[in-house]
Amino acid sequence: MNNYFVLLAAGKGQRFSQNKPKQYFDYKDKKLIQHSVDKALASKLFKKIIIVQSKKYKNIFKNYNKQKIVIIEGGKERNDSSLNALKKIKKYKPNNVFIHDAARPNFSNKLLTKLLKQLKIHKAVVPFVNSQDSVKLRKNNKYFNLDRDKILFTQTPQAFRFKDLYNLAIKQKKRITDEASLFVSNNLKVKFILGENRNSKITFPEDFKTSKIYYGIGFDIHKLIKNKKLYLGGIKIPYHSGLKGHSDGDVILHAIIDAILGATRKKDIGFFYPNTKKFKNIRSPKMLKPIINNLSKSNYLINNLDINLICEQPKVSKYRDKIIISISKLINLHKDRINLKGKTVEKLGLIGKEKAIACEVIISIIKYD
Repeated sequence: MNNYFVLLAAGKGQRFSQNKPKQYFDYKDKKLIQHSVDKALASKLFKKIIIVQSKKYKNIFKNYNKQKIVIIEGGKERNDSSLNALKKIKKYKPNNVFIHDAARPNFSNKLLTKLLKQLKIHKAVVPFVNSQDSVKLRKNNKYFNLDRDKILFTQTPQAFRFKDLYNLAIKQKKRITDEASLFVSNNLKVKFILGENRNSKITFPEDFKTSKIYYGIGFDIHKLIKNKKLYLGGIKIPYHSGLKGHSDGDVILHAIIDAILGATRKKDIGFFYPNTKKFKNIRSPKMLKPIINNLSKSNYLINNLDINLICEQPKVSKYRDKIIISISKLINLHKDRINLKGKTVEKLGLIGKEKAIACEVIISIIKYD
């Protein structure tokens, strides 16, 4: 696995017409630029991710794996930035390099795999989609109809054998709009493969707009029993008792699941996880994972999460940060969008007698076009 992923993010986005480059605006659940980095890391196909960007915004990646991430300054033009990255990774003697634009956050890891597979045979592999519109050519104030079936709209990431791309890039003096142009202009073969319609480029502010916001409420309560481990928010909490239940009794994750199901109108947790032998003693993170996966497949994203943990003991303040970090990882939501409050019931009822713990959750989710 001697592959490298170059993310070009030094552009100022003049067509975007905002006070900062578009790649640093929130898109779905994180900064636009982070989507591509996270997908490249998750694919486990690359030794390093080279991010070409303004150092002004480097702190966005301060919590990322520094062994995997390399940040370098961009150049005046796109091809200058690309060449800076190629020069940077030359010392690693890479076999392959992928070049990607930060403005395309919606590619899939399946596409990465397809590109890499084709690199075993070809020196340059580029994804494309066909035009869905009629296409005209204007020349000398005359207009000509073009066959749209022969028009290729190329996308990124584009994949190359490193040596071949480097040798072309180092000689290139003119401005280019993508690395495939280097091969095409030198009459070298490019393998074009079908890309993804969802892998469109974010260009204008309206591209960030969402369609609808939905809200959901979740609630769960379990009795405390001796000699059982206590799990809250997916982590083990040191305590003399645990929560009685068919699963591990994690009231926080159960309430989150029900809140998600409520917001998406998908019944309740009992429908998906009945009290059967199959789910006996199941850990709640395993229950949450398919719910989150289905959320993503349906083009929903969590916007924010507000949690009330209702108990006398243990004290929420002692474990708040650890629980929030755990939830953040489980639902792919930045920790700053998660709030956890501890509430008591003034010694009233089972909870007041420290015989039960309850949790309520309110969630907002966004459905994107």
